[in-house]
Amino acid sequence: MKPAEQRSAYAAFAMVFLLMAVYFVLRPVRDAMASDWSDTEVSLLWNIQFFISSGIVMLYCWCISRISFKQVVPMVYGLFALSFLMFYLITQTMSDPILVEKAFYLWVTAFSLLNLSVFWSFMSETFSKNQGKRLFPFIGAGASAGAIIGPAIPTIFAGTLGAANLMLLSAMGLLMVIPLVLYLSRTGSARQTGAIINEGRDQPGMTDSWWSGFTAVLNNRYLLLIAVFIVLYVLLNGFVYFQQKNLLADFSRADRTRILGGIDWLVNVLTFVFAFALTGRMVRRLGMGLTLASVPLLMCLGLLILAIAPAVVVLLAIQVTRRVGNYAITRPGREMLFTQVTQDERYKAKPVIDVVVYRGGDAVSASLFALLTDGLGLGLLGMSLIGSMLAAIWAGAGIYLGRCFEHQQTNQANGYTVKAVADQQA
Repeated sequence: MKPAEQRSAYAAFAMVFLLMAVYFVLRPVRDAMASDWSDTEVSLLWNIQFFISSGIVMLYCWCISRISFKQVVPMVYGLFALSFLMFYLITQTMSDPILVEKAFYLWVTAFSLLNLSVFWSFMSETFSKNQGKRLFPFIGAGASAGAIIGPAIPTIFAGTLGAANLMLLSAMGLLMVIPLVLYLSRTGSARQTGAIINEGRDQPGMTDSWWSGFTAVLNNRYLLLIAVFIVLYVLLNGFVYFQQKNLLADFSRADRTRILGGIDWLVNVLTFVFAFALTGRMVRRLGMGLTLASVPLLMCLGLLILAIAPAVVVLLAIQVTRRVGNYAITRPGREMLFTQVTQDERYKAKPVIDVVVYRGGDAVSASLFALLTDGLGLGLLGMSLIGSMLAAIWAGAGIYLGRCFEHQQTNQANGYTVKAVADQQA
């Protein structure tokens, strides 16, 4: 790190630290609320969230196409800070704030959608490509630190502070982000050192056709396979989340917040320990197929154990395994899959898969779970067995997708495309 870059790098570190800490303070507060609601109620919220997320993405893209991005960033974080302050004030004055709590549940999920996405886009505008190679690992460490410190706050203080004060604390944290944004916008390291801030900015802009990302997914079998893999992943996530929600219903709101905060803390610490080297070594030794299938196979086994021994501790162990496996193995492996598509396909199709397909899978998962439990009356045993079957299907999809990835790497020298390889596999 050069001396002229230090202040900007420290400001960026502090900014992402605050953003991650705020999110992980809010997340257990949000999820603790869900145990008071039926599966049908939460399913409805997840379906609403699909449309909210899609609308927010379209509105955000519209804003950045018409307003300077560096003006949009403080507006985004300022809006969320004021919104969480309003939630704090409203919950203080209402005797039965159930509708406000459901709105808060939806809004925190929307915040998670834009939180880091806006930050890293802002970093790419603040630092040049060469600076990013040197500084982003240091800045990224701020995210890891925030993800460890953040959930420790509700874990330790949920009983004494209460949910409302945690909302206020989060609003204050986001307000502290805004001066850092303004500082980086005014005295960005790239401008201080005379670097060319437009270096590498010859990337394609937003396409005029909003549907082009959808057609790219539908027309490329490999991208469609990735979308199917994501849907299966999200379906299983939903099943585990709803099981967790129901098993924690007997605990008080404060106890749930402490338990969920503790899970977040443990997951983030384990991810920090394993994420740096685990995935790369697994891909080299096991291949992409078995790497992608490893977490689904563990989930299949865990859900079978849950069906036999339906205890909270078993479910929490499954949840920790699932989330650590996602952050340390599945997500990095999933990002590797996109290295085998063209830049144009990656630019247009990845947001569709990461947001629309993901949130659509959430909506389907929630509706299916509510239908099977509230509608057909299935209990923990039946849902765990269904979840284990979904995990087995997900594992098979991972092996098949990994085979396509590896065949593409083998055949690149012969001029084959990912789409052609996937077509041959079908």
